[in-house]
Amino acid sequence: MIYLDHNATTPLDAEVKEAIIGAFPYFGNPSSSHDIGIAAKAIIDKARQQVASSIGSGPSEIVFTSGGTESNNLAIIGTAYRYQKGHIITSVIEHPSVLNPVRWLEKNGFHVTYMPVDTGGIVSPETVRAALRKDTILITVMHANNETGVLQPIEEIGRIARTAGVHFHSDAAQSMGKVEVNVAHLMVDMLTIVSHKFYGPKGTGALYVRDGVQLMPVLFGAGHERGLRPGTENTPLIAGLGKACEASALKLADRYAHMLELRDTLYSLLAAGLELKLNGHHELRLPNTLNVSLKGIIAEDIIARLHDKIALSAGSACHAGSRIPSPVLKAMGIPDADALGSFRLSTGKDNTAAEIQIAAELMISCIKGVRA
Repeated sequence: MIYLDHNATTPLDAEVKEAIIGAFPYFGNPSSSHDIGIAAKAIIDKARQQVASSIGSGPSEIVFTSGGTESNNLAIIGTAYRYQKGHIITSVIEHPSVLNPVRWLEKNGFHVTYMPVDTGGIVSPETVRAALRKDTILITVMHANNETGVLQPIEEIGRIARTAGVHFHSDAAQSMGKVEVNVAHLMVDMLTIVSHKFYGPKGTGALYVRDGVQLMPVLFGAGHERGLRPGTENTPLIAGLGKACEASALKLADRYAHMLELRDTLYSLLAAGLELKLNGHHELRLPNTLNVSLKGIIAEDIIARLHDKIALSAGSACHAGSRIPSPVLKAMGIPDADALGSFRLSTGKDNTAAEIQIAAELMISCIKGVRA
């Protein structure tokens, strides 16, 4: 099978797997003060440094979590708990792990402004500035959209937030390992990192919390991870996350160029054989992500026919199997019929030019066959 669904998840990198396996003998509780516990803590400390180095932060600013959903909930609900009341700004194209906690807070007395996007899928920094209120406590806008790959103007929004003295969180689940992610440049106070999106293990992630930013925990127990995330740390998975961050930083330029070349080749091949429309900004997007719409078809039907040949998605993996048009595409003004005929294809570091050629041929043949 040709795997073109890297925005949903990625295979485990060989060197990451080695790091995980290498950590298994160190079974001690990292909070224990004996040598066995100290050895486990050393692995976690190394991983914390690897994660921090990959985003330009300090190790003390990294909080290990179980993944993107927990990191986003900690950033959003943790900020809300800290203030008890106030106003939150987010966008209409956020991942459910951002939108759902925000909606829950809205039902519980917080005020929320949902920023629209333009036809390219971009949030305007000026609309964010205009939405600010005296009681605004948090802005949360994703770095890159999981369906279209469109990159948001995070640095500009971060500057607005910093000037206003408002906490700013960004979900970088999709951008880590694909484009440069530097917390100082982006001017974020909190940033979500998801291991399995860039060749690390599932079940682990991190939240960058800038020194001085105060959150309330959303889980309660012992005082692990600066008191923000209780529970004994999973040493092997954290070791894998650290190695994945290190590898992605070292190999970013090569991976970027490779994924970009394959993505653009795939688009050219598909466009030569089919009448399609590119969804999202043509330039300001991830190097690996291609979202296209074709008229007169249902994307899920094509995916079902190709399920044992190509791995790809209709919209987001979180909405797989649904005949409801993608809310992200609808927010961009894309008609329902076109949204239902949209595909997300996301290339990865291990894809080859030959695979791209075969995938394009299979898709074109299948779609033409359905239309015949």
